[in-house]
Amino acid sequence: MKDVQDIIVVGGGPVGSFAALILSKLGKKVTVFEEHPEIGSPVHCAGHLSITSLRALGLYPLPDKIIENEFSQANFYSYSGFSFPAILSKPVTCAVNRELFDKHIFIKAKDAGVSFHLNSRVQSLLIENGFVRGVKVNQGEGKEEIFRAKIVLDAEGISSRLLKQTGLVPLNPKRLVYAVQADVENVKNLQSNRVNVYFGKAYAPGFYAWFIPKLEGTAKIGLATNNGNPNNFLQRLITRHPIASQYLTRARVKNKEFHSITLGGPIPKLCLNGFMALGDVASQVKPTTGGGVVFGLRSSIIAAQVANLAINNDDVSSNFLKLYQKQFKKSFSFDFTVMLIIRNFLDSLSDEKLDRILRFCRKIGLNKTIENIDEIDLQGRTLLKTLIKPTVSVALVYLLINYLVANGLNLD
Repeated sequence: MKDVQDIIVVGGGPVGSFAALILSKLGKKVTVFEEHPEIGSPVHCAGHLSITSLRALGLYPLPDKIIENEFSQANFYSYSGFSFPAILSKPVTCAVNRELFDKHIFIKAKDAGVSFHLNSRVQSLLIENGFVRGVKVNQGEGKEEIFRAKIVLDAEGISSRLLKQTGLVPLNPKRLVYAVQADVENVKNLQSNRVNVYFGKAYAPGFYAWFIPKLEGTAKIGLATNNGNPNNFLQRLITRHPIASQYLTRARVKNKEFHSITLGGPIPKLCLNGFMALGDVASQVKPTTGGGVVFGLRSSIIAAQVANLAINNDDVSSNFLKLYQKQFKKSFSFDFTVMLIIRNFLDSLSDEKLDRILRFCRKIGLNKTIENIDEIDLQGRTLLKTLIKPTVSVALVYLLINYLVANGLNLD
């Protein structure tokens, strides 16, 4: 059994490493346990991130090798191949190499004094008298050790093994989609400044497919589905989709990875005595796009600051740690509420209805109205800011009518 740490973080992904970095800079003794032998592998998302959000987090600009591309345009395709182009005045998003991005945060944390244990799987939490007091860790060859800490931060990811041990309500399994992500080479007719999004139940039922260009004829492609095998849908996208197949029929697919995405919004309770959950395990993931990196990083700042205060005040009870819950809700509950409404609306639409909506929005010139948007994560606030524009108001009324009809309101 080891000396008591201030903080143990379970998971060495970007969220866990970033929380550890902040805590170490605040003077806390932090240990991170990561079950994989290498940081950043396997890759669990496409790494399509907001430049504005990265800058707000102090992570932008990034080293050149991490940035794979930047984008000022997104094309949204209906099942028929109809395109709604969103052309922005400047690059708003970037593609990052997720392995290098994760390692970048890991190195910053390590340089700040964080202790990392790789290839170390946390088997269970150590719970005594109603408090989480540490973890039991398997570090290979069947060797299990106990590590004690004042607070355990759970950034284990979507598996939620440890969270379930606490009795907290985990993420909603009915709101999961199952994704496949791949790198491709030999892409034809590549337009490198735009991301493509493909809707349609024949290719990505319950979600969408994506095409994210890199450089020199390479790209990231993927999709998620709530029904069926995502690998089969990916093959169909490559060979049969009226738009995507033009780029991909002769492409070589490599580095294929599979993972789940939670779309149900944050879990109802984020902490207990000596325990805090953050990132994917807490379902702090955008219900609209499935992006979890930015909100995970934002939540890790709040969690780290509250954990630091709790230790300084010698009070790691849930009564103190619930300040994390309060601050997270204050900061992001409106945006998540809006995103959940949008997700429910999208889920209610048939392919034909979504096609008509995209055609209507393009007809009224909505794509020209949103050219100055640069915030894509705080979507509730972005929507409020754009409501003063007439085309946005018209589109919103049209969408509201379609939402009410889709949910059973008879307007006849």
